[in-house]
Amino acid sequence: MKKYLLRFILGAACTLLFIGFAGRLWEIPFVSVVDSYLYDVRVRLSAPNTVDDRVVIVDIDEKSLAEVGRWPWSRNAVARMVRHLTDDYRAAVVGFDVVFAEPDESSGLKVLEEIGRSQLREVEAYQTVLHGLRKSLNYDRLFAETLQGRPVVLGYYFSNLEDARKGGALPPPVFPAGHFGEQPVTLIDWKGFGGNLALLQERAASAGHFNALPDFDGVSRRVPLVVEHGGAYYEALSLAMVRTLLGGAGLRPGYPEPGLPMEWLEVVTAQGGLQVPVDEIGAALVPYRGGEHSFPYVSAVDVLKGRLDPALLQGKIVLVGTSAMALKDLRSTPVGAAYPGVEVHANLIAGMLDGNIKHQPSYAMGAEVAQLLLFGGLLTFLLPLLSPLRSSLLTTVTLALILTLNFWVWEAAGLVLPLASSLMMVLLLFGLNMSWGYFVESRTKRQLTGLFGQYVPPELVDEMARDPENYSMDGRKEELTVLFSDVRGFTTISERLDPKELAQLMNEYLGPMTTVIRHNRGTLDKYIGDAIMAFWGAPVADADHARHAVVTALEMQREIRKLDEPFKARGWPVLHIGVGINTGPMTVGDMGSPVRQAYTVLGDAVNLASRLEGITKQYGVGIVAGESTRAILKDIVFRELDRVRVKGKDEPVAIYEPLGVAGEVSTEAMDELKLWQNALRLYRAQDWDAAGMQVYNLLQRDPESRLYQLYSERIEYLRTNPPGDNWDGVTTFKTK
Repeated sequence: MKKYLLRFILGAACTLLFIGFAGRLWEIPFVSVVDSYLYDVRVRLSAPNTVDDRVVIVDIDEKSLAEVGRWPWSRNAVARMVRHLTDDYRAAVVGFDVVFAEPDESSGLKVLEEIGRSQLREVEAYQTVLHGLRKSLNYDRLFAETLQGRPVVLGYYFSNLEDARKGGALPPPVFPAGHFGEQPVTLIDWKGFGGNLALLQERAASAGHFNALPDFDGVSRRVPLVVEHGGAYYEALSLAMVRTLLGGAGLRPGYPEPGLPMEWLEVVTAQGGLQVPVDEIGAALVPYRGGEHSFPYVSAVDVLKGRLDPALLQGKIVLVGTSAMALKDLRSTPVGAAYPGVEVHANLIAGMLDGNIKHQPSYAMGAEVAQLLLFGGLLTFLLPLLSPLRSSLLTTVTLALILTLNFWVWEAAGLVLPLASSLMMVLLLFGLNMSWGYFVESRTKRQLTGLFGQYVPPELVDEMARDPENYSMDGRKEELTVLFSDVRGFTTISERLDPKELAQLMNEYLGPMTTVIRHNRGTLDKYIGDAIMAFWGAPVADADHARHAVVTALEMQREIRKLDEPFKARGWPVLHIGVGINTGPMTVGDMGSPVRQAYTVLGDAVNLASRLEGITKQYGVGIVAGESTRAILKDIVFRELDRVRVKGKDEPVAIYEPLGVAGEVSTEAMDELKLWQNALRLYRAQDWDAAGMQVYNLLQRDPESRLYQLYSERIEYLRTNPPGDNWDGVTTFKTK
């Protein structure tokens, strides 16, 4: 355990860092940014993205401004719109996401009265007409009379600017000063306000503020449903509209238990109540249904001119607001960067009626701390003990568990639990341990890479790094398999190309061949001009070294054919290679001089592999393997080619061509193999006529086969020059 002590301490410190953040002992701004982003992602993922036609937005849009004129419109026009909405279209409740703070003087009444007090003061007829016009030209009074007795909720705003003023009139507070008594409340306290004209406020059914509560990043995720001003408490526009819709329902705060902050507001009706979750400052999270136009929009001018189908608005909740860019009521939200502010209220109204407003309960902090402690402690003590793969798997499972749990409580219980701190703690612990492994423990791997990296694939270096003391570059005797490959006719090819093209061709050829070797766990020994030397079984032991070498040779023949078309397109010759493979005891290790050394193999088995590569062209085959390789492979189909005595060796050996993995060789090829084996048997029995007929039949199947042509020529020669009874059927090669 001492080996991991420092990592345990660092992991515990990371866990405590995030626990302190969750417990609000200190701030980590980046975590807050990420948590807000993840909240927005959850909102978008869980949004139904459907249109809720219970709430209709009467939009003071560009079309309305073009037909009626710039905003604000005259109050008699607004009064006419209200009458259309409530009397003609039968809207259930109408809310204004605008404020009527200034008197309307658009009728010209003020000018007429000034004339009546001056130039026409003595003209009785003028005074009589003016007296008769006063009522019809006092648009504010006309609007106030229109509001009387109709379900209309006005909007207003609060302000906390340094020069915040108090203008207009506020509605009666929902809770008077001192209402909360000893209960802890931390509602937002606003300094100033911009209310409606007192005449209008007195006649309206209700009023509510339309202040949003942008977070630190300017995104509107919540709205304060109850705020404080002058010791009294006032409700939001959406809440006022819901209470008006429900017949002037009452309102009372809800507490999980005495002494804890308010966690919900209850809209009380004769039929029951609606609980609206709020946080410690009385704000509700907006349950966004989706992007802009999640509610039906109608143009305000169409309402004003009575051009709508009454069915569109009958019994509906109507919000009068604007989407026009010129009126600047656009907000940044989780579902849109320029989202109409009026639709924020619509989402809240729908959420209150559906009871689907998310809640961040008072115990969220405790739940977050417990989660951080559980997963932080688990990963702190497990990650240092595990391999990188298992560490990655454990981290992935932990992240998936945290995400699943968080989304489950979001969807099933409507709870908002912090997410970023847990995810970032897990990732930091994982990164810490992986970095430790890279910067500290990977020193051994880097040392091995320096020794073996140029020879063996990275995955084998990784394998060696797990147990480095078992590997060295000292020479030793091992049974291995070695491979030589060579480009046929390379001298002619090199004479046809200029040096630059020849270098490019070699790079294009050697790259894929090397990749195949490394993919099959081979150790790349060296390039010898156009030749490649590789071996299997060292430095990492490989029980299947012979099989990997043969599979590599087969894949090299397939890969080189993929170069045909690209080479032809560049005017280069098509390449053909011969591959020799042999298995046997050989010396492996770092060999050379003080000036230059190489990790390589030496021995008779290595020399034989080189000779086998050289005679591939004699038999017209791409690969020749020695009999020792053939003897230990049971799942590879081989074709025996001959028994040969190569230069430098007195003992003959059988040589074979690998055709492919058993089960993957075609039926036609297997049938041809049987015919060939019979021909070879007849050849060695000196039955020249039968052997010649068999080879002749094989040539009919494959007239281009150099092997069949070779044996046909041999049979013809031996028929006329019999070798005698002591003939062993061995072909002797005098050259390499």
